Amino acid sequence: MTTPFDHHEPEPPRHRASRFAGLRNSFLTGLVVIAPIGLTVWLIWTVIGWVDGFVLPFVPLAYQPENILHTLFGIEAQLNIRGVGVVVFLVFTIIVGWIAKGLIGRSLIAWGEQLVDRMPVVRSIYNGLKQIAETVFAQTETNFDTACLVEYPRRGIWAIAFISTTAKGEIQERIPRAEQLVSVFLPTTPNPTSGFLLFVPKSDIIELKMSVEECAKLVISAGLVYPSGVVPPVDPTALPAKDPAKTGA
Repeated sequence: MTTPFDHHEPEPPRHRASRFAGLRNSFLTGLVVIAPIGLTVWLIWTVIGWVDGFVLPFVPLAYQPENILHTLFGIEAQLNIRGVGVVVFLVFTIIVGWIAKGLIGRSLIAWGEQLVDRMPVVRSIYNGLKQIAETVFAQTETNFDTACLVEYPRRGIWAIAFISTTAKGEIQERIPRAEQLVSVFLPTTPNPTSGFLLFVPKSDIIELKMSVEECAKLVISAGLVYPSGVVPPVDPTALPAKDPAKTGA
């Protein structure tokens, strides 16, 4: 039988376990650092190689990198220069875009779209891809440039929203308000890509001085990240008073 006063020899430290844990933590930390960089480089390298493999067969042999080196420097070499096809693709795309802006280009595109509209299956595929391309790549002037506060979902509760534009047409006419209505987008937390489209009277909107990016960070972080990383100080008067009976005073 042992007592609390019995003397026990301390167990020797387990150096092997601690060393293995340190190596494991270092490996996981390095993996967290290397994995995103490696995947990003691999993805870019793969996409460039795919574009090269698709575009380079259309480039005349005289303008292939191997033939250019042989013509200029007399070097016989099999080269796999990544990015040549990408450069050719970019130049070709710029030329096509420049032509499409002109009168002849617009006429050709309109004639081609009329021809595609007569093909049942091709029409659906083309219209879908065209809508996706216009949504992703089109440069438009309409974007969120002002953040605001609106009372939602009831009076007394405020939410961050982004001003879209003033209401027009039937929306402005059918809503029984003499005041100008403003369409705002109210994002959800933590996914700001979904939300609600609200038509709010202009007088019920409080515009914010914060930028749209700063407000988006505030929404995504559920109120944890404030603009410029500064958290507003807590007002002592806004805190509930302490009960003296509970504090023992």
